[in-house]
Amino acid sequence: MFEFERPRGGERALLVHINFPHQPDQDDLAEFIELVRSADVVDVELVIGSRAQPSAKTFIGKGKLEEIAARVAILEVDVVLFNHALTPSQERNLEQTLQCRVLDRTG
Repeated sequence: MFEFERPRGGERALLVHINFPHQPDQDDLAEFIELVRSADVVDVELVIGSRAQPSAKTFIGKGKLEEIAARVAILEVDVVLFNHALTPSQERNLEQTLQCRVLDRTG
């Protein structure tokens, strides 16, 4: 099992926002970005995608997961922040693939 430290101020973060057609009342993206900045986290990039429904295993699809993994490596981010609630198993699966800490909006 992988263990990662909690984010400290000034860490580099990749932000992820996925649009779902059946959820018109999604959390506001601008608010999410402001929450990240108020936590003294440097948002180095925002990845936006669309899905019909969340994946039970990783919340996102295989292609988007590969895209995020590549961006994590290139940008050397410390944490990936999702503008959505993730299950503990989704967080764990994402951390194993991305090799960095993954937090959701409530994290």
